Amino acid sequence: MSARAPKARTSPRRPRARTTLAALLLIALSATGLVACGGDDGGGAASPAPPVTASFSGSPAPGLSSLEASARERASAAASSASARASEFEASVSAEIKRANDAARERLKHVEGRGNATADVSLTGKPRADTGNLPAVVVAITNRTDDTASYAVQVDFRDPDGKVVESRFVGAEDLEPGERAEPVAISRKPPEPRPTAEIAKAQRY
Repeated sequence: MSARAPKARTSPRRPRARTTLAALLLIALSATGLVACGGDDGGGAASPAPPVTASFSGSPAPGLSSLEASARERASAAASSASARASEFEASVSAEIKRANDAARERLKHVEGRGNATADVSLTGKPRADTGNLPAVVVAITNRTDDTASYAVQVDFRDPDGKVVESRFVGAEDLEPGERAEPVAISRKPPEPRPTAEIAKAQRY
């Protein structure tokens, strides 16, 4: 009678190994969940996981330098706009002054003598630093009457020999009683030799 080969013994460890592996996976998954969601009660020591940025869409937020550049551009635009408004205002004022001065010139063409309003006008020297080194005087005109009045004034600039080298005309229109205007008469001649200014004519009308 031949001997039978012994039956292979089934190892009892395999089911146990699978069970152990499954338990380890469950523990690992539970730990991962705790790391991702824990810390609400303040008892966990794990830090929250960093956000995932790979799935974000759109452009990144501008950096600080870009924001500063944008602020500078806005400030520059505002300054340019303010400068433009100032230039327009100065141009309108200059045009109004020129119109009044031209009207004064025309008015004085028909005035004989020194006019009727020299007592209402006085001259004060203006610093040359304010006029680009050109000789200039402030012509103070005060309406000393009881009615609204306009004024035309001729200012003569004389050289050291007393010769009139230039005449300038300034005007003030519709001054109320007691009101004062201070137009400026500026010589366009070279500042040297230093000229003197005087009221040649002043007419109230």
